[in-house]
Amino acid sequence: MEEDWLRSRLESGRSIESIAREVRKHPSTVAYWVTKHGLVSSHSERHKSREPLAREQLQRLVEDGLTIEQLAAALDRGHATVRYWLKRHGLTTVCARSLTRALPGDGALRFCRRHGYSAFVKTRDGHWRCRRCRAQAVSDRRRRVKQILLEEAGGACVLCGYARYAGALQFHHVDPEAKAFALADGGLARSLERARAEAAKCVLVCANCHAEIEAGLATIAPTGPCRLPI
Repeated sequence: MEEDWLRSRLESGRSIESIAREVRKHPSTVAYWVTKHGLVSSHSERHKSREPLAREQLQRLVEDGLTIEQLAAALDRGHATVRYWLKRHGLTTVCARSLTRALPGDGALRFCRRHGYSAFVKTRDGHWRCRRCRAQAVSDRRRRVKQILLEEAGGACVLCGYARYAGALQFHHVDPEAKAFALADGGLARSLERARAEAAKCVLVCANCHAEIEAGLATIAPTGPCRLPI
């Protein structure tokens, strides 16, 4: 292969593999002529052999509980490289060892893209789902349902007008006898229709005013909410 032609290809950023495809030769043939002409590929640094992973370095990270994915990120190596050196040094990640243990009940340890290796449970349709993802999904839905109910109830405390933080707003049943369930104790996890029906029996108050109502310092009268003289 001519030196000038090969140099022009390398200087344009072409890799040895792409040059080999162009001339329909094996990459090793192109690499031979590159070396023979004293040329260097701009990609040579990327494919340069790297230092082996020391056992002490790997063991320290494994003892910290890192997964293979986390080891690869911390060491700037590929997953296959990390697995190779783990096997070479006779090391096993904690999470990999945990996969061999079944969890109590109908559960198992599996890999979650969000939480890493964590407990999975079977859903009613037979699929596996991360327990932490499921709990987060329930919490997110509860917040969405509460926000809908807050907006429909006016979005502010009927006694003092507080509306800064949704977490400090609560639903107070005007007639305790009509109370089917508490919206704060799992009620928001029910269907939106049932939650709406229960919220219709309530007034929206902030946590402070709700405490005053329960203590008898404020009241929700038929004519409207009011504070009692102390």
